[in-house]
Amino acid sequence: MTEVRVLSASGQIGSGFLESSFARGISLEPHVIACDGGSTDAGPAHLGSGKPHFSREGTKRDLRLMLLGRAKVGAPLIVGSCGFGGGDAGVDWMRDIALEIAREEGLKFNLALVRSEQDKAYLKRRLHEGRITALNPAPPINDEVIDRSSHIVGMMGHEPIADAIEKGADVVLAGRASDTSLFATVPLMMGANAGAAWHAAKILECGTACVVQRKRPDSLMAWVRDDHFDIEPMDFDVRCSPQSVASHTLYENADPFLITEPSGTIDTLDAQYEALNERAVRVRGSSFRPSGRLTIKLEGSELAGYQALIIGGVREPFILRQLDSWLEGMQDKFFARVQEMFQGRLGREDYDIHVRVYGRDGVMGSLEPLADQIGHEVGLVFTITTADEAITDSIAKTFAHFAVHYPIPEWRGLITGIAYPMAPSHVNRGAVYRFNLNHIVEPDHPLEMFRTEFLEV
Repeated sequence: MTEVRVLSASGQIGSGFLESSFARGISLEPHVIACDGGSTDAGPAHLGSGKPHFSREGTKRDLRLMLLGRAKVGAPLIVGSCGFGGGDAGVDWMRDIALEIAREEGLKFNLALVRSEQDKAYLKRRLHEGRITALNPAPPINDEVIDRSSHIVGMMGHEPIADAIEKGADVVLAGRASDTSLFATVPLMMGANAGAAWHAAKILECGTACVVQRKRPDSLMAWVRDDHFDIEPMDFDVRCSPQSVASHTLYENADPFLITEPSGTIDTLDAQYEALNERAVRVRGSSFRPSGRLTIKLEGSELAGYQALIIGGVREPFILRQLDSWLEGMQDKFFARVQEMFQGRLGREDYDIHVRVYGRDGVMGSLEPLADQIGHEVGLVFTITTADEAITDSIAKTFAHFAVHYPIPEWRGLITGIAYPMAPSHVNRGAVYRFNLNHIVEPDHPLEMFRTEFLEV
């Protein structure tokens, strides 16, 4: 019987894991160690700016333990979506950390850098060929959208990673990748059942998110076999149950049973979950349906402008009773001040002031069922965005003062309606980004959109 042992170090590199848990995983001699490095969960800024989400210190600590563990068992190490956004800058950032650790620890290994950032001319050609299709929801796409994107990545499947390992890579640092592909690659290469391999990868990719009463990010092991897989957390103080593993299968999926990958679909409709013991679960009955065509998801991010932030609180009952009209009137009156400041050069479409009301509907917005209920105070978060950083700063400074003294009908004199907890009352956030692509492209070959560089470390 085929058995492939897959160790997930943590749900995301940089978020941490117990050294004791990881050591136990290494003692079980995994055939591969893998860890996800990114997501779109934190928004478009990391892809757009190329800046990582987690700290360098936390990432280096985690990667050091992974590289030392890899050296002990001789198994490949795979980290995907490096730098969080998965662009070239993220791969370079992770590469530099790996090289630094290798020097400090005297490690030697063959390193593969698999890049997923896309050539704009290639994408425009595929667009004109009708080989780029919108997902739902997706903004319109044309050559101009592609050109103004700060960065565009393609989400690779397992094939570019497998190719790097087949060519001798001990460590693979990949750009944007399907989370599951990181964990399915080696089992598929070793001939494991595709359904079991892909479903196990779905559970492994978030580390111990599949346990009962998760304490923290931590290590998880799967044993992938011919017709099933077993899953167990490496910390003896936590456990998996059939329900917790089945529940995680549903996590982040549009369909409760079908999970789309670049080369096909994981089908868990007939999956059965059974407790092996009080901590481990066996899953059988999963299948993988090849699609017959390869599709690579595109993620793009573009500059949305420059933004400043103002945080304040209101607990004046007169204002709370007319909060919406007070905020609307504030914006209407402030436009006249903008006209004065910029002598008519700025129209309403040239700046945006958005307010979130925390304590009422700041979290859920229009979906909040209790939006008509207001307590004794609310928090206000204003964002001011324009296309020019200096103009944003100027408007934010002026609006902060304008808003704090904006009157109400019940009071004819000067009021101070907003309490600012910080001074100065505004914070310049700098460049902000928005996603501008949610599409798939159909390449001729699984490696066509990805570039691999090999380094002997």
